[in-house]
Amino acid sequence: MDLEALDVVRESFLMMLMIAAPILIVGLVVGLVVSVLQAVTQIQEQTLVFVPKILAMVAITVALFSWITVKMMEFSAELFSWSPVSGS
Repeated sequence: MDLEALDVVRESFLMMLMIAAPILIVGLVVGLVVSVLQAVTQIQEQTLVFVPKILAMVAITVALFSWITVKMMEFSAELFSWSPVSGS
Protein backbone atom coordinates (compact mmCIF):
# COMPACT_ATOMS: atom_id res chain seq x y z
CA MET A 1 0.00 0.00 0.00
CA ASP A 2 2.80 2.41 0.84
CA LEU A 3 4.55 1.74 -2.48
CA GLU A 4 1.33 2.48 -4.37
CA ALA A 5 0.95 5.79 -2.53
CA LEU A 6 4.56 6.65 -3.36
CA ASP A 7 3.87 5.86 -7.02
CA VAL A 8 0.91 8.25 -7.00
CA VAL A 9 3.02 11.00 -5.42
CA ARG A 10 5.84 10.39 -7.90
CA GLU A 11 3.46 10.52 -10.86
CA SER A 12 1.92 13.71 -9.46
CA PHE A 13 5.31 15.39 -9.21
CA LEU A 14 6.25 14.27 -12.73
CA MET A 15 2.97 15.67 -14.09
CA MET A 16 3.53 18.94 -12.24
CA LEU A 17 7.04 19.18 -13.67
CA MET A 18 5.88 18.36 -17.20
CA ILE A 19 3.18 21.05 -17.07
CA ALA A 20 5.34 23.73 -15.43
CA ALA A 21 8.52 23.15 -17.47
CA PRO A 22 7.51 24.95 -20.70
CA ILE A 23 6.25 27.97 -18.77
CA LEU A 24 9.39 28.18 -16.64
CA ILE A 25 11.68 27.69 -19.65
CA VAL A 26 9.99 30.57 -21.49
CA GLY A 27 10.42 32.76 -18.40
CA LEU A 28 14.09 31.79 -18.20
CA VAL A 29 14.76 32.51 -21.88
CA VAL A 30 12.93 35.86 -21.85
CA GLY A 31 14.73 36.89 -18.66
CA LEU A 32 18.07 35.97 -20.20
CA VAL A 33 17.35 37.89 -23.42
CA VAL A 34 16.21 40.99 -21.52
CA SER A 35 19.28 40.80 -19.27
CA VAL A 36 21.59 40.61 -22.30
CA LEU A 37 19.80 43.58 -23.86
CA GLN A 38 20.16 45.50 -20.60
CA ALA A 39 23.88 44.74 -20.53
CA VAL A 40 24.33 45.83 -24.15
CA THR A 41 22.36 49.05 -23.78
CA GLN A 42 23.59 49.69 -20.23
CA ILE A 43 20.04 50.22 -18.98
CA GLN A 44 20.05 48.93 -15.42
CA GLU A 45 16.38 49.21 -14.53
CA GLN A 46 15.52 46.33 -12.19
CA THR A 47 11.80 46.26 -13.00
CA LEU A 48 12.36 46.07 -16.77
CA VAL A 49 12.83 42.30 -16.65
CA PHE A 50 9.50 41.53 -14.98
CA VAL A 51 7.01 42.89 -17.50
CA PRO A 52 8.27 40.99 -20.58
CA LYS A 53 8.79 37.85 -18.50
CA ILE A 54 5.27 37.94 -17.08
CA LEU A 55 3.74 38.69 -20.49
CA ALA A 56 5.65 35.82 -22.12
CA MET A 57 4.72 33.38 -19.36
CA VAL A 58 1.04 34.36 -19.55
CA ALA A 59 1.14 34.04 -23.36
CA ILE A 60 2.67 30.55 -23.27
CA THR A 61 0.19 29.50 -20.59
CA VAL A 62 -2.70 30.65 -22.77
CA ALA A 63 -1.16 28.96 -25.82
CA LEU A 64 -0.68 25.66 -23.97
CA PHE A 65 -3.94 25.80 -22.01
CA SER A 66 -5.67 23.10 -24.04
CA TRP A 67 -2.65 20.77 -23.76
CA ILE A 68 -2.45 21.39 -20.00
CA THR A 69 -6.16 20.69 -19.66
CA VAL A 70 -5.90 17.42 -21.59
CA LYS A 71 -2.92 16.26 -19.52
CA MET A 72 -4.69 17.11 -16.25
CA MET A 73 -7.88 15.33 -17.35
CA GLU A 74 -5.93 12.22 -18.38
CA PHE A 75 -4.07 12.22 -15.07
CA SER A 76 -7.29 12.72 -13.10
CA ALA A 77 -9.01 9.88 -14.98
CA GLU A 78 -6.01 7.66 -14.24
CA LEU A 79 -6.16 8.54 -10.55
CA PHE A 80 -9.90 7.92 -10.29
CA SER A 81 -9.60 4.59 -12.09
CA TRP A 82 -6.86 3.51 -9.70
CA SER A 83 -8.27 1.25 -7.03
CA PRO A 84 -6.19 0.41 -4.00
CA VAL A 85 -5.74 -3.26 -3.28
CA SER A 86 -7.44 -4.12 -0.03
CA GLY A 87 -5.27 -6.40 1.96
CA SER A 88 -5.28 -7.65 5.50
